[in-house]
Amino acid sequence: MTPTGPAELLATWEAGLAQQEAGRSLLLHRAARPGAGTDELLSMPVGTREADLFALRRALFGERMQVRVECASCEEAMEFDLDATLLGVRGRTPDGPLRVEEGDWVVEFRLPTVADLAAAGSAPDAAEARRLLVARCAVSAVRGGETVPPERLAGLLPANVQRRLAETAAEADPASDVTLNVNCPECGGATPAALDITSYLWTELDTWARDLLLDVHLLASAYGWSEPEILALSPLRRRYYLELCADA
Repeated sequence: MTPTGPAELLATWEAGLAQQEAGRSLLLHRAARPGAGTDELLSMPVGTREADLFALRRALFGERMQVRVECASCEEAMEFDLDATLLGVRGRTPDGPLRVEEGDWVVEFRLPTVADLAAAGSAPDAAEARRLLVARCAVSAVRGGETVPPERLAGLLPANVQRRLAETAAEADPASDVTLNVNCPECGGATPAALDITSYLWTELDTWARDLLLDVHLLASAYGWSEPEILALSPLRRRYYLELCADA
């Protein structure tokens, strides 16, 4: 992956200020895949997007990720570093539909895409979100030899079949849901913590952008340079000129 330049990253940050998480995720994904169009990005499996964002994060900010989690048992604040190279690992894209056979049910489905997740996210409640996701991703469903329409599946699928569908999808697309199990050093309790790469990366990008704009302000004030001229400097040269300004 070729890291996006500072001017393009600033434009991504500026556009994302007025967006919610789904919009920011799409902007970050464009930064990770500069040549891809919106339709292509939305049609990718969720895990592919997450893996791309983890790769972008490594390219921009390095391999170490600092994570803060509160213990679910004793509320102790825990802070630790993660190796980002171990996260967002892509699975092998299935050649065809995934298949689950459980009891008298046979269900074939495809992996949820970014567009599917966005549609489910706009649902009024969790039950409707699940219904939309099942209906959009189901390729075929048969119960006891009779075909079941996709739009009726969510209301008919037993809990054990739904669980098998989720497990099969997670195995085929492991990067779609990165959940950490953190053991508390104080009480020993285990706390599951989902790592939302969009939120994590956006927070880092926001801090980076505001720091960079302050650098631009200081150097423009001191030398009269334009923003493009300052952004064209390497980070090392910018830092050197800032030190000269501070010593003046």
